[in-house]
Amino acid sequence: MTDDAPRGNVVLVHGGFVDGSGWQGVYDALTADGYHVSVVQNPTLSLEGDVAAAQQVIDRLPGPVTLVGHSYGGVVITEAGNHPKVNALVYIAAFAPDKGESVSTLIADPPPGAPVPPILPPDQGFLFLDRDKFVDSFAGDLPRAQAEFMADSQVPWGVDALGGTVSQPAWRTKRAWYLIATDDRMIPPPAQHAMSERIGAQTVEVAASHSVYVSQPDAVADLIRQAARS
Repeated sequence: MTDDAPRGNVVLVHGGFVDGSGWQGVYDALTADGYHVSVVQNPTLSLEGDVAAAQQVIDRLPGPVTLVGHSYGGVVITEAGNHPKVNALVYIAAFAPDKGESVSTLIADPPPGAPVPPILPPDQGFLFLDRDKFVDSFAGDLPRAQAEFMADSQVPWGVDALGGTVSQPAWRTKRAWYLIATDDRMIPPPAQHAMSERIGAQTVEVAASHSVYVSQPDAVADLIRQAARS
């Protein structure tokens, strides 16, 4: 850019089992292009708490916001996106629920043959992925050492967050974009297609795992730029 004014504000919201550090590649690409980028660190205790965390970040920003969510982060942005500063929603291999839906309801009846996320039984109200199956399910296109680090640095995901229901889906009044990860083994690609079509999103497909925001940051950043410029 030729001046010091930022192109716009982008807020990135992570999903379950991971923290916001996975967004660094996307962050680097967008900040290099002049965007002001913030990353929300979800408490992942409840949907209500995660929505509040996202809206607190949005409150501090001047001007319009492009709100981005990966995986469970899609549920967060679906509710938090009702904030008046948000003018675009971007779903990255994410859940895009309607009113009254939650992650729990969206994964309750997987189609025959669909990959099933290796979620372990709840432990003191929190969920983890099976460490031995994490790499193949969550991060199959990342270097093995990086994927294993992610497996060993999992963030406990509260059962209450999994069951949190959306009260007012922002995509009904805000424009939406959706990136489908075609090799995803956490959220089946057909489910991603169905959700993206339901919300009327402008959609792209990328050959990547559920960790597409880590493995393909430039493709993710490109879609965010499209949304921010619209």
